Amino acid sequence: MRLIGFLAFAAIVLTAIAWLRAPEYDEAYSIFLTAGHARPAWPTGIFTAASVRALYTGHASFAQIAHDLRQGDVHPPLYFWGLDIWRGIAGPSWFAARLLSVLFSLTGLYLLARLAKAADIPVYPALFLTLLSYGFAYTGIVARGFALAQLCNIAGVYLLFLALPQKRWRLALAAALAAGAAFGAACFTNYLAVFTGGAALLWLLLTRPRLMPAALAGFLPLLPACAWFFLAQRHTRTGQFAVFAPAHALGLLAKDSGAAIFGGLPLYAGRFSTPVTLALAVLLLICLGCALHRRHPHARLFALLTIAPPCGLFALGLIFGNTPIEIRYLAFSTPFLALLLAPAALAPALPRVPLAIMLATQTAAIVGLAIAPATMQPQARAAHQAAAYPNALVELPYGNDGVGIPGPFIATAPDNMRIKLLHPGAVAQTQAIVVTLAIDNESREIALETGCPLGVALCRPR
Repeated sequence: MRLIGFLAFAAIVLTAIAWLRAPEYDEAYSIFLTAGHARPAWPTGIFTAASVRALYTGHASFAQIAHDLRQGDVHPPLYFWGLDIWRGIAGPSWFAARLLSVLFSLTGLYLLARLAKAADIPVYPALFLTLLSYGFAYTGIVARGFALAQLCNIAGVYLLFLALPQKRWRLALAAALAAGAAFGAACFTNYLAVFTGGAALLWLLLTRPRLMPAALAGFLPLLPACAWFFLAQRHTRTGQFAVFAPAHALGLLAKDSGAAIFGGLPLYAGRFSTPVTLALAVLLLICLGCALHRRHPHARLFALLTIAPPCGLFALGLIFGNTPIEIRYLAFSTPFLALLLAPAALAPALPRVPLAIMLATQTAAIVGLAIAPATMQPQARAAHQAAAYPNALVELPYGNDGVGIPGPFIATAPDNMRIKLLHPGAVAQTQAIVVTLAIDNESREIALETGCPLGVALCRPR
């Protein structure tokens, strides 16, 4: 009964965040891909927002989604196939698409509760530490595949725990097989989820090697499918990440790993951001110390699963020469960090105080995630600003590929807003309202050409 209450609370929190946050750049790829318009055919001249609403509401087949992903994206198809089915049931709205991620997140939290119980870890501290982690909550509501990949990884680790007793050998083999399949499904949802599954399988090899063949039998069949997509996609977004530099990558790992737990709290602190960052780091270390002092038998496993994504991202950057380090990928660590920290709740009264402070601090970060403009992308805010100029022509950057900038902006714009999309080199009209959004290379170029300041701005071209 307590678990039902927690899940109801989590549903309210995640649904509220999904409703309050503005549409995002990458979400537009999910919307248009499943609507059958991976790269929307926007009108070349002036059009109204109402005239292009149909681009958001179509339907794509599984084959078309697979084809479009191989031609111009960097993700495998499992989530998008699921989203395509879901939008046919729940409707084509942006919010409805986000609700699928909310459902995946709630299922993941349920399985995390079962995993904590199986591992003899305090269930509700682990659940609250996970839900209130900025990275988990953020990736748990966006219309992308992170929540599904997270769910699959949690399911895989839980199934491994079911296989451990080995009192009934056939059931242990079946659980190990299912665990491997769950890790494979996570990879078929997001390639970078492989670090968690790989770490879990490594642990299985070292502790229960007899179960490894069954786990591999579940895991390996999906790898050729992942490779079929990845090999076709590997050159589609060559400039997506910065060039790799070890010192820069380590600094980014530290910054984004902290943000995955505590969000943008240092950002809100202004000139006190450095002491706030240090205080948060000390708080995390104290909580880790209190938890590890309990000497939980599975602490090494959860520590391995926590460090696997950051170590994997660093290794990936070292191999391919770029820096794929972002909060959304580091969020794969958050449930396992919560399981690592939760035993601190079993400590005597005084050592439990840092854990309570950490939960309160995370709550503040989650409030910021829901309502703080600094945590949101600017397209929707710019659309609201542009709507203050009734009947004006609004000129908007087309962006790199006509998806991430026009998609969220037009989705938020009023039906009667007159819009024209600008490409680099185009001449903005003197009487137009030019929206400058420094989000990708082409939008920055347009802002410089028009003489308008970078950032979120509305101005008349010079």
